Amino acid sequence: MIMQNSSRVGKSGLAVITLALLFGWSSLPGVAGTKTSAPASHASAPASHASAPASHPAASSASHSGTSTAGHTTTTTAGHTTTTTAGHTTTTTAGHTTTTTAGHTTTASAGHATTAAGGHATAGGGAAGHNAGGTTAAKGTTPSQHFSSGTPKGSTEHATKDGGAVRTRADGHVADVHDAKRGIDVHHGLDGGRRVSHDLPGHGRMVAERGRRGYVQRGYGYHGHDYGRRAYYYHGHEYNRYYRGYGYRGLYLNVYAPGYYYGAGFYGWAYNPWAAPIAFGWGWGAAPWVGFYGGFFTPFPVYPSAAFWLTDYIISQDLQAAYAAHQEAAIAAGEAAAASGPPALTPEVKQQIADEVKAQLALENAEAQQTAQNQDVDPGSSGVARLLADGHSHVFVVGDGLDLTDSTGAECAVSEGDALQLVTPPPADATTASLIVLASKGGKECQKTATVAVNLTDLQEMQNHMRENIDSGLKDLQAKQGTGGLPAAPPSAKAPPTESPYAAVAPPPDPKDAADLQAENKDADQSEAAVVSEASSENGSPIGSVTPSGPPPSVALGQTTDQVKAILGNPTKTADLGPKTIYYYDGMKVVFKAGKVTDVE
Repeated sequence: MIMQNSSRVGKSGLAVITLALLFGWSSLPGVAGTKTSAPASHASAPASHASAPASHPAASSASHSGTSTAGHTTTTTAGHTTTTTAGHTTTTTAGHTTTTTAGHTTTASAGHATTAAGGHATAGGGAAGHNAGGTTAAKGTTPSQHFSSGTPKGSTEHATKDGGAVRTRADGHVADVHDAKRGIDVHHGLDGGRRVSHDLPGHGRMVAERGRRGYVQRGYGYHGHDYGRRAYYYHGHEYNRYYRGYGYRGLYLNVYAPGYYYGAGFYGWAYNPWAAPIAFGWGWGAAPWVGFYGGFFTPFPVYPSAAFWLTDYIISQDLQAAYAAHQEAAIAAGEAAAASGPPALTPEVKQQIADEVKAQLALENAEAQQTAQNQDVDPGSSGVARLLADGHSHVFVVGDGLDLTDSTGAECAVSEGDALQLVTPPPADATTASLIVLASKGGKECQKTATVAVNLTDLQEMQNHMRENIDSGLKDLQAKQGTGGLPAAPPSAKAPPTESPYAAVAPPPDPKDAADLQAENKDADQSEAAVVSEASSENGSPIGSVTPSGPPPSVALGQTTDQVKAILGNPTKTADLGPKTIYYYDGMKVVFKAGKVTDVE
């Protein structure tokens, strides 16, 4: 069962917020530091991210009432009554799933659940987009709502009798496939990438993406709340991230939960201005991604605080990932912007990102103090629910390739490092938000100043990715303080981070996850072929064309030499170094110990 907003913000956090709002502190609450003026647009942003606002839709709020019936939780909010089951808002009648939002009721059969809300549609926690009236439903079918980029104009959707669905673009190519039998969803991106997702029991999920990192998420419980541990796999490396499950507007959101927290002294040093601006040499040198995106991004000349340093860290990490995807899987990953003239990612936009980073630092400091006091952190306060209700505009940095639908109904892409701005929050019953594109890379990407619809699940993932990159940057910052031009941190900022209690009790990844993730691409090939064939047969004529599955699976830790050869072929050369063996491929080397992959470089 999902525990919606059952956590409470500590009294100390509320006191800090009150003081910050009254006095407009820029210094990080609860940390000794210099009192300075914050940018006017974010003067109270740190305080506004520390606790849940009264308007936040929490079941424990005085403005809400709830009852439990047969395992279902009914919540009444501002005159709206919904029944929530496992994070989805549904009412079941005679085998049909119906959801009513803001007076709109849509009934879906054949395994599809539809939510109607002011022209937006979504179901099952999948991404949704604005329906501009350009989608054609095949005769005798119900359009599926399992598709990741909404319903752009010119597209056609076909639902099969057994619950499968296919969406084709205006050019006839298959964009999306939903395989109800296997529980697999496939999306072909405008950039040439392919994303495969497969829901697992207990709010788990498996995602494989061509040229980009994949993950397997497994759910577990802590203090009666839903948590998820994601094991990410990329270039043979594995790393874990943690998320708190959260039911919001009928969706199930995964809100980032840091695996470790630093002390208040370190957050204060990272939050407040440094004694003097510093120059920093990143050491990127002649890295090819730097030249490729030279017309899109240039680092700050100096850094007055860690927020600015972290801004360049975040963007550089995302651009490296976009370039790697471009190289490894023939993904467009945005076009190279013209090298002449000012960068597309302007200093003004980067300033807005830095302000957002600063607000996220204040948020994480407040969470760290709550966690240290054995209080549960409210995922609504940590996630997009707060950002949609705090009255501030917010900037999001895109962390993964995503197809969106703009206000004209046209489909366009965004990729890692692009910037989007939320200016006006969506209506209280909407599951998508309208954002303005502040910076993109051209080509098939969404044009600057375009308004695009972003599903709240995707928006939450953007915020998650920013916070994950901030934490990675903080780890790097603490390790490098006092070197390379960075100021030395005070003694209070040098203590190592403390592991979060929910991370400490998380079950370890399944040893088979890496192999299962590899097999996901092959399963997707079968799903696409089967569903498209079935839809074509029921339609009486061929439907679209399936894009090839792309390059073979990537190498994963723990694989044997034979498995690596099956994926990459025979190496161009080998090196026997006693306890370890190295296979060399074009631009890659695979390291084995005891016959198993231990590293990929």
